[in-house]
Amino acid sequence: MSGFATPAGPAQPVPAVEPIAPRRRWYRPPATGLSRIAYYAMLTFCTFLFVYPFVWAVSNSLKTRDDFFDHQTQLIPHPFQWSNYRDVFKGVEGQLYQAAFGTWIWNSLWIAVLAALTVTVSSSLVAFGFAYFRFPLRNFFFGCVLATMMLPGVVTLVPTYLLWNKLHFTGPGTFLFLSKNQYPLWAPNLFGSAFYIFLMRQFFLGIPRELFEASRMDGDNYWTMFWRIAAPLARPAMIVTFIFEFKASWTELQKAIVYLRADKTFTVPRGLKNLLDLYGPSAGGHGDYQVIVAATVLSTLPMIIIFFLGQRYFVEGIATQGRKG
Repeated sequence: MSGFATPAGPAQPVPAVEPIAPRRRWYRPPATGLSRIAYYAMLTFCTFLFVYPFVWAVSNSLKTRDDFFDHQTQLIPHPFQWSNYRDVFKGVEGQLYQAAFGTWIWNSLWIAVLAALTVTVSSSLVAFGFAYFRFPLRNFFFGCVLATMMLPGVVTLVPTYLLWNKLHFTGPGTFLFLSKNQYPLWAPNLFGSAFYIFLMRQFFLGIPRELFEASRMDGDNYWTMFWRIAAPLARPAMIVTFIFEFKASWTELQKAIVYLRADKTFTVPRGLKNLLDLYGPSAGGHGDYQVIVAATVLSTLPMIIIFFLGQRYFVEGIATQGRKG
């Protein structure tokens, strides 16, 4: 081994440098034809399990009352009973009640939009406060917020109703051009939601703090920091929050049963419950379940549209990383 000379003595050997071991990577065997076939077969089977209930609903919504209970009829009805969808809006012939399904769709739409919009804004503001500010007992208070998720909704249902009743929002009347008994279905979202606060806080923590410090040096206050920096970077998470809450409000039945009394104030889930009670044999109906299924199919269309409009934000929004590459 060669060495190098020093003023104080003979040449010293150069220490050998051990080679750096290559980084191990997870070995993934190449997919064979049999494994690929098994993989696509499993995907096809799972897709069938998820799609079949909706296909069954569409098929039975186009059948007559007699064919609906005949399990030996084909999946594709013949002929198509398009009048079932007309009966959803006009009522079945011979019934005393006319189903105001269009009104129920409109009530569910504006209530769901208000609920989703208010909870998105309020939860993002609270989450930004927990993520940016450093104050005593911050983690303790955040833990108290998360602890509210451990309480089932049925536990707080009665005290919440008594509170709204004390404020005179459980009876007939209007307030700011909106029905009073519909406020309990969306107004509590003005104070945020623990789950969405947790989701948004994790997203805000991923945003580099240097961006906010630079914004403060440019003269921004806390509100402009939120609207100009935090909100644009957290847009995917905010869209996911909006979609989740829209779906939760659209399918809410428990609150609708408790607070809604008049037919004109019903939402879609409350209206479907009313149709089930009306057209069922127990209420003197003729078992026109094909009309109920047709109304169910119509009620799913807005959610399908919302999903396809926001599906590209799901993966990016649920991930708790706010840094943009």
